[in-house]
Amino acid sequence: MTTQDATATQAVTVWDLPTRLFHWSLVALIGFQWLSAEMAWMQWHVWAGYAVLTLVLFRLLWGFIGSRTALFADFVRGPAAAIAYLKAARAGTPQHYVGHNPAGGLMVLALLAFVTFQGITGLFSTDDIFTEGPLYSLVSADTGSLLTTVHKLAFNLLLALIALHIAAALFYLLIKKENLIRPMVLGKKALPAEQVPAARPLAPLWRAAVAFAVAAGVVAFVVNR
Repeated sequence: MTTQDATATQAVTVWDLPTRLFHWSLVALIGFQWLSAEMAWMQWHVWAGYAVLTLVLFRLLWGFIGSRTALFADFVRGPAAAIAYLKAARAGTPQHYVGHNPAGGLMVLALLAFVTFQGITGLFSTDDIFTEGPLYSLVSADTGSLLTTVHKLAFNLLLALIALHIAAALFYLLIKKENLIRPMVLGKKALPAEQVPAARPLAPLWRAAVAFAVAAGVVAFVVNR
């Protein structure tokens, strides 16, 4: 390897700690939600649902007050931009992004929307035996039954989105030789030296703590109304 090859890339901080903790905590919780539903651990399912809602609300807040790559303004570019990116990628001339590319940004929004929908419908659901969501009493029995059915069916759509998300990450890893998983673990990504952006200060951790506290407070207020 020549000196030029060795210095062709530079490690850049892409994902801050709060974003990475959110991502992997959500992965673990969604896995547990599936397991708890399959095993009929309904009280644990409910508690984990509260945790999921807290995480999602935190991420929504972090999308406005977090570090640069966590901001919605940094990666939400609309369907037209996503299509243009995919066409360029297919042609072998994709534009490189520090954070999410336009297609990945839409996937993030879709996942957040589906997880939020799951959490909200779960608040009104019942297992018709011992466990009811904290807001079940606010709706009629028929509405509660409908929302429970929707809650169960929508989870399959969420799993399909997750499968697509994983498939995309594996495609980049195995075909395009670009590891998108490692940066979400360690926070850093190797970029061509000429594409390294100007320094981007990370949002302070105290801001993330405040956002998480607000999210937890809102969820606690709703479920204990």
